[in-house]
Amino acid sequence: MNPLREVEALGQSLWLDYMRRDLITTGKLQQMMDEDGISGITSNPTIFEKAISAGSDYDSSIQKILHTSPEIDSATLFEQLEVEDIRMAADVLRPLYDRTQGNDGFVSIEVNPHLAFDTAGSVAEAQRLWSEVDRRNLMVKIPATCEGLPAIEQLIADGINVNITLMFSVSQYEDVASAYLKGIERTRDPQEVSSVASFFVSRVDTVVDKALEELGTPEALALRGKAGIANAKLAYFRFREVFSSNQFNKLQAKGVRLQRPLWASTGTKNKAYSDVLYVESLIGKDTINSVPPETLDAFRDHGRAKVTLLDSQSEVEEVIGKLQAMEINMRSVGMELTEQGVEKFEKSYDDLVVSLDRKRMMLKGKSAA
Repeated sequence: MNPLREVEALGQSLWLDYMRRDLITTGKLQQMMDEDGISGITSNPTIFEKAISAGSDYDSSIQKILHTSPEIDSATLFEQLEVEDIRMAADVLRPLYDRTQGNDGFVSIEVNPHLAFDTAGSVAEAQRLWSEVDRRNLMVKIPATCEGLPAIEQLIADGINVNITLMFSVSQYEDVASAYLKGIERTRDPQEVSSVASFFVSRVDTVVDKALEELGTPEALALRGKAGIANAKLAYFRFREVFSSNQFNKLQAKGVRLQRPLWASTGTKNKAYSDVLYVESLIGKDTINSVPPETLDAFRDHGRAKVTLLDSQSEVEEVIGKLQAMEINMRSVGMELTEQGVEKFEKSYDDLVVSLDRKRMMLKGKSAA
């Protein structure tokens, strides 16, 4: 049996952390849904920057838009290309959304990363994108910044599906879960609203491993590659507590959905570790793993599917305790990584706009010739 399908049978959804137009137009997305059980798509500015700036997949669409709107700025041009992709992907995923009664079948779109520290701006942009895409199985991505939290609450209250992104610590997770619960209590049709909490994993190890190597003691070096998974498992334990509470049980009786944890950044960045480490180690019920294509291929080839999220709670707490004793504070690591994540997405977004500036000039030159 396909190991990816075995993961699905264990109660975890697999979403694809990748987006480009030919994935949809060639039927590859539908094939991955049929064969691998892929049940959603996530995107971000970095993914779109790579997809649009490289190659010629988008050239005909760019030319078509420029023909009707020659003075369009490149930021608006990008949004039109992005919205077209998101709509097509949502339409392919819609039967799955209907079949699972809104549990899966989502595609995510990111609010402009320059709004990450602007509550009102994030709310307005998310509302506009929600209307522009006009697909029930859309999720709008909002980062877990301090300014993002009230935006999350308001958007949930407005009945908009939200994917909370750039979350790296358990304290951030608790704030995000609270924002969801506050918002869902205010929404008109709670059974119609879905949300996921995207908890990033491998980037935590990148930062913590560097700190451990700088310490250089045998005890410190023995903890390399363990912080990201331990951190995510603690968030999962907290998820199970929050969403089995009396408060949530009352909401669930009214049709309110779980806000499932989504494991993000699950491609292995350190080649010394297994290429399926962040998939095999984080399998469990009521979760999602958003997997990049190369990690998906690796797990299909040699991944082992078994429930691992509930393993060794005492060991997980011991890892975090040892890090704390070494003055590696996961809350501080989380804040640092959220800020870095916003900066990375801002740069990708800005690079994309510059790439589109160059591409439109090149296409204009070809048309003139």
